[in-house]
Amino acid sequence: MANVPTPHIGAAYGEIADTVIMAGDPLRAQFMAETFLDDAVLFNNVRGMLGFTGYYKGRRVSVMGHGMGIPSIGIYTYELFNFYDVQTIIRVGSAGSYSMDLKLGDLVLAMGACTNSSYGDQYRLPGTFAPIADFGLVKRAAEECDRRGINYKVGNVLSSDTFYSDTPEAEGWMKMGVLAVEMEASALYMNAARAGKKALVICTISDHVLTGEETTAEQRQKTFTNMMEVALSLI
Repeated sequence: MANVPTPHIGAAYGEIADTVIMAGDPLRAQFMAETFLDDAVLFNNVRGMLGFTGYYKGRRVSVMGHGMGIPSIGIYTYELFNFYDVQTIIRVGSAGSYSMDLKLGDLVLAMGACTNSSYGDQYRLPGTFAPIADFGLVKRAAEECDRRGINYKVGNVLSSDTFYSDTPEAEGWMKMGVLAVEMEASALYMNAARAGKKALVICTISDHVLTGEETTAEQRQKTFTNMMEVALSLI
């Protein structure tokens, strides 16, 4: 295709699978490729945003980093959906719990994504768009969690533009039943909706806003394998 390689992805058309599992940290993508995939081949190293295509139990899949925040995932997923004809993107990431029912290591299946970002303004809609996941992916992921005995909750997350916020924001979102905070889901869901494609965000609770508990960077990179295996089961 004439539009590839893109300014941010160095792959030729056809080098990326129909389903891409993405993580904010490109080293987490490399970990998935080395741990779970057979015959993994590097298709991208532009700006160090590693991407690999290989096989999981005989099924072709790609894994790739997307960076931190809505602008970064917005660029990568737009190019994957629209230039590489990717059909499904599943983000596996970390999130901060807003719920006492979610402990460190539990999973959140983001059925919807609230946001304080203006990313959706580009669509010039006469109201507020509600970004949601593909229901089929949510259902299958929940069934896989049940099968594996993994603790999880399905519901709303907050995709926040601010990691270090000058104004505390958790209490208001908690009142509305938002389960956790992360930084990318809403843009992924908007890009998927606009392209007519499928998307799901699966997050592992890496820290707890209410209790102050948190995991280390190394734990986030290498030990959040439950969500990776759930995501891989969906390809």
